[in-house]
Amino acid sequence: MISDTLTEDFWAITLPNEIATSSPRSPSLFAYYAALNLLDANVLFSKMKVSELLDPAIKAKKSSTERHHLFPKNYLKKINITEIRDTNQIANYALVEWSDNIEISDSAPSEYLPQYLARLTPDDLDKMYYWHALTQEWESMKYDDFLKARRKAIAQVIRDGFQKLCELSV
Repeated sequence: MISDTLTEDFWAITLPNEIATSSPRSPSLFAYYAALNLLDANVLFSKMKVSELLDPAIKAKKSSTERHHLFPKNYLKKINITEIRDTNQIANYALVEWSDNIEISDSAPSEYLPQYLARLTPDDLDKMYYWHALTQEWESMKYDDFLKARRKAIAQVIRDGFQKLCELSV
């Protein structure tokens, strides 16, 4: 049943299309978070693990992570992208520490990214780009192109997480 459902077309077409949503309770978003946990991913620009920061047992006044708009809403507004379905699309979000989210604020990705990349070693950078489904020079892409590329990359991370889950269950 799994091989009949999770075909190449599912991973390459169906799943990326399902990610084209702004729903905060989307099954594909939860699958992505689960994959990040299974792959032992760090939060974007951080040494903290996604699993630590999504742990429901940890209580804090302010959430230690936030869903960050990679292309902030006010920045998108400046370039005439205002539809909620576009600005709040899953592919425009990444988990970041709340302090980073506050610091980034409404800056364009090309403005804030160099400062955050400076925190990372080349090996950390490769992992970060993989886990968070970012392509090289994503910060300079047209927004629609960025969303399309990131949806495909998120689908690949979900697929890799699924593969790891399959290996663990053998």
